[in-house]
Amino acid sequence: MLVFVDESGDPGMRQKRGSSELFIIAAVIFVENDDAEACDLKIDELRQRCFGNTTTEFKFNKCCRAYRLAFLQGMVEREFLYLAFVLNKEKLFGPGFQEKDSFYKFTSKLLFENAKPYLSDASVTIDGSGNREFRRQLQSYLKRKINTESETIRKVKIEASHGNNLLQLADMVCGAVARSFRDGKADRFHYRKVIGGKELKVIFWPKN
Repeated sequence: MLVFVDESGDPGMRQKRGSSELFIIAAVIFVENDDAEACDLKIDELRQRCFGNTTTEFKFNKCCRAYRLAFLQGMVEREFLYLAFVLNKEKLFGPGFQEKDSFYKFTSKLLFENAKPYLSDASVTIDGSGNREFRRQLQSYLKRKINTESETIRKVKIEASHGNNLLQLADMVCGAVARSFRDGKADRFHYRKVIGGKELKVIFWPKN
């Protein structure tokens, strides 16, 4: 089993200038390695079709609407699932959320606690181009889990997304989820709807 993780947003609270309203972390899950390989090959094909080269990275925030839809529609027939956790920062209180380390640790814990029923002997790959503190906290948390729950997670590694198609898939899925919570965006539901059949759950917390 293979799992690919990416995040969107930052840990800053809303009273801080420039901080995001939400922090989203998404995990893309492949039950069979063969399914991951098939998806990898399809992304190569889509890259050539969209960009006309073999190197341009698929990133949700840098793609136009047409390329986002082409990518996600191309993924629909491939076998994968995803789970996401959306932290509603406006409703967070307490000193712990003011510290980046505890913020990331808390979010990582909640994502993988919810993902646990779907994981078995999983190899987890974290996007190495994301926030460094987030990566450190997530990797540390998951390695502790390996020591106590080896049947759930077997290995954790960090890779650069520009060289890993399946991390790019995690980015596009995370971006689709993030966009679905953006009020005022005409296309807010378009992308998540395309991959709706792949969604295990999206947890929005706290609701009130």
